[in-house]
Amino acid sequence: MLLIITSLIQIICVLIGVAFLTLMERKVLGYIHLRKGPNKLGVLGLLQPFSDAIKLFTKEQTFPVLSNLWIYYLSPVMNLFFSLILWLSFPFFTFNFSFSYSLLFVLCISSLGVYTVMLSGWSSNSNYAMLGSIRSIAQMISYEVSLILILLSFLFLISGFNLTMFISNQENVWFLFLMLPLSVMILISLLAETNRSPFDFAEGESELVSGFNVEYSSGGFAMIFLAEYASILFMSVLSVIIFLGANLSNLSFFIKVGLVSFFWIWARGTLPRYRYDKLMYLAWKSFLPASLMYLMFYFSLSEVSLFC
Repeated sequence: MLLIITSLIQIICVLIGVAFLTLMERKVLGYIHLRKGPNKLGVLGLLQPFSDAIKLFTKEQTFPVLSNLWIYYLSPVMNLFFSLILWLSFPFFTFNFSFSYSLLFVLCISSLGVYTVMLSGWSSNSNYAMLGSIRSIAQMISYEVSLILILLSFLFLISGFNLTMFISNQENVWFLFLMLPLSVMILISLLAETNRSPFDFAEGESELVSGFNVEYSSGGFAMIFLAEYASILFMSVLSVIIFLGANLSNLSFFIKVGLVSFFWIWARGTLPRYRYDKLMYLAWKSFLPASLMYLMFYFSLSEVSLFC
């Protein structure tokens, strides 16, 4: 019972964090465009995310006549569910779920997110949605391969899958300094994994209107939106734990998470959209050979350290 209660509190806190992440994004993008962000509702626009949520969930829910209705409705729900269940792997020092293979759990659940994107695009029975989902799936699967190979180098150094081992192994020096190229590659792969700029090909407005979510309105769209931002927040936390030396009992951890989240928004405000063939070229012809080379190097390093 205590596990269920703590998990519910955690999910509520994540959703509140997501709400203020959307506000932060709109404010930062506003200042990048030399204009004000939301500033009318509440003090400095702090209540804006909650009014947006009320607006989205009270709008009329539409559905295409030719859509596969059950899959069409359930896909956004499952998308949000997978994004929130990822947070169970978060390494609490208090009483909560304790995973020995927490990083493996993260990779398994994030891989399942591909299916919800595929099914929401297919079940809409719209050409735009179908094309958006196909492009999104190809992108997510490509970058998952390189992401796993990059993470393997880190796993050889800590000799385990538990996220708490990342924290204990970085007490003296951050992995960012030991593995700078791999850390940058992880950040770029996570950007592509979450379908964010400059890799937002699922939502190429100029050619696909809004990608796989084009037929969704009201609650369905809000759930896809929440799932995307919950994933961004989780990937920011994961980045901090993996290579920025997270001390969960310290305020510096939350400042680092804020800075990495800001990087996600900053990339959206400054970088133009990549060309699709260059995106695939980057994954298969740049990241894959480089990550394999580093993998062999760190594997040999870990083997040498066993005998020394």
